[in-house]
Amino acid sequence: MKRIKQFSQILLIGILLISCRTSINKDNPINNLDENIEEEINSEKKRMEIKFSCGEDRISEYLDDGWIILKEYSQEKICTWKSVPATKDCDMEKDKGCKITMPDKIGQEKTYLLEK
Repeated sequence: MKRIKQFSQILLIGILLISCRTSINKDNPINNLDENIEEEINSEKKRMEIKFSCGEDRISEYLDDGWIILKEYSQEKICTWKSVPATKDCDMEKDKGCKITMPDKIGQEKTYLLEK
């Protein structure tokens, strides 16, 4: 028990010393900081990733707004699901345990990486 107390005290002192060291390093100012920030703001571009699924495709709205497509990729996605009986004599209304959920319609999900 005594060792646990000593270990926790040493750990607490170590944490306090580490936190003091990082705050001292943050107090030192960097020269020409304002000039660097202005350059980064002017050169910064907005990026956005949007996804459209199952035949929904409104990318023209973004293109008309001035966005440019950097990357475009698509993958298959299940659009709707349906429930079917597991066996021929299964009554899905009475016995919920014999119901199987299967994909009904499979479509494409398109992902666009846009930049403005």
